[in-house]
Amino acid sequence: MNEIIKAMKERRSIRKFKPDMPSKEDLNQIIEAGLYAANGMGQQAVITIAVTKKELRDKIAKINAKIGGWDENFDPFYGAPAILIVLADKDRPTHVYDGSLVLGNMMLAAHSLNLGSIWIHRAKEEFELPEYQELLKELGITGEWEGIGHCAIGYIDGDLPEAAKRKDGRVFWIDEKSHPMQSMH
Repeated sequence: MNEIIKAMKERRSIRKFKPDMPSKEDLNQIIEAGLYAANGMGQQAVITIAVTKKELRDKIAKINAKIGGWDENFDPFYGAPAILIVLADKDRPTHVYDGSLVLGNMMLAAHSLNLGSIWIHRAKEEFELPEYQELLKELGITGEWEGIGHCAIGYIDGDLPEAAKRKDGRVFWIDEKSHPMQSMH
């Protein structure tokens, strides 16, 4: 089996991370993989904010937990020390899809580097808050951006989870032998 397909089949969402920070080199490779994701009309209208500063990471975790309706001591990033926040230009009609592909590429890249990852939602709600808008301004980011998701990254604490059995009945073929529509007129 080819290595990319193998990585796609083996990658899992990780919910327990070691506190050790991945190397900046590894994080840069993961971010770069995201930059090469397919995107609508080649506009490359997705940005990534890499958060490795523990104080800010923990603040984001508390706000994310509050938005999710959890106790503020719950860590929605499961202890992952690095958070890559993906945002997309609201003016692009494909912005949610484009940002989703970036997150997918980053999770596969993390897996290929023996790091764990998990997509955590609520970035949309976060970046509607004034303090997150201020963060964008502080970073010199202008325009209208929608939070798509967080890619939480770190070293896996424990074993890689087993894959759930794939559900049947999710693929439908239309080929020369099947004729669900005899005519398109």
